[in-house]
Amino acid sequence: MRILLTGATGFLGYRTLEKLVTLDYITSIVATGRNLLQYRKIESSKVNYKLGNLEDEHFVNSLVEGIDIIINTVSLSSPWGKASDFFLANIQTQSNLIRASKINGVKKIIYISSPSVYFDGTNKILLKESDALPTKFINEYAKTKREAEIMLEQASIPFVILRPRALIGRGDSIIMPRLIKAYDEGKLKIIGNGDNVVDLTSVENVVEAIILSLNAKEVALNQIYNITNDEPVSLWKSIESVLNALEKPLSKSKIPYKIAYYFARFLEIKAKLNNNKEPTLTAYSVGTLGLSFTLDITKAKELLGYRPITTTQQSIDEFVKWYISNEKV
Repeated sequence: MRILLTGATGFLGYRTLEKLVTLDYITSIVATGRNLLQYRKIESSKVNYKLGNLEDEHFVNSLVEGIDIIINTVSLSSPWGKASDFFLANIQTQSNLIRASKINGVKKIIYISSPSVYFDGTNKILLKESDALPTKFINEYAKTKREAEIMLEQASIPFVILRPRALIGRGDSIIMPRLIKAYDEGKLKIIGNGDNVVDLTSVENVVEAIILSLNAKEVALNQIYNITNDEPVSLWKSIESVLNALEKPLSKSKIPYKIAYYFARFLEIKAKLNNNKEPTLTAYSVGTLGLSFTLDITKAKELLGYRPITTTQQSIDEFVKWYISNEKV
């Protein structure tokens, strides 16, 4: 089996690559990304790194030749930014990969999407893949991720779409590091009553779902799957657990959710009228910190045979150990 792994230099990508090189049935892996940090480089005779821009159609064509399966983990993931940037990063790249896949006879595309497509500013408990999506998405990220899903659904190429919720674990450069940075800058406050329940998903469990997708039976193809640890947790207790391990006590001061939400909306309007620089708060970031948000993974269990192999606490401990060792990386 010959694999093209996009986003191989990112958090999920390099953790996926770590696993792929250990599988006997995978003979070669083209690993692509923009920038390769040394601590994310995997040394293996199976791996051929080809760095470049997936917005470039010619570059993508050169990657896909001879490939059996594409694992597409790459995207511009941000609560704020220019619509044109999200289009290029999330739509144009998907279009290029689909076009090249048709030319080269790719057998399957595994696409890492996002549960942000469900978000509408309200509490959500045990959302199913079949639940109605918002008529208007919360931001350009969610909008373009759903558009990329639709493109794949209409491409006549066998696919598996995964929607993993809030990845954590060794190598996380997004969720926990951003919260730690906000804490260090004195900007981290509990939003809402602090009792909101969410899914946090171990990166190792997402990798497990990807491997299952590689070998998915026909009945499991052409489907969208929620992926979580299947153990909803108190968000703020989990954040406090990380901070306590780093000897950073969390302040118990709270900001009412509605006040934070409308203040974020005000900041967004102000940003759009001025230089469009990302505001300190966005409606989406307020929602992720102040609302309950959990997913039902019954479909992934039944069709993919998915079962979480790592707990949330194990991934928190793994992150803390890694962060302490690599704080300056």
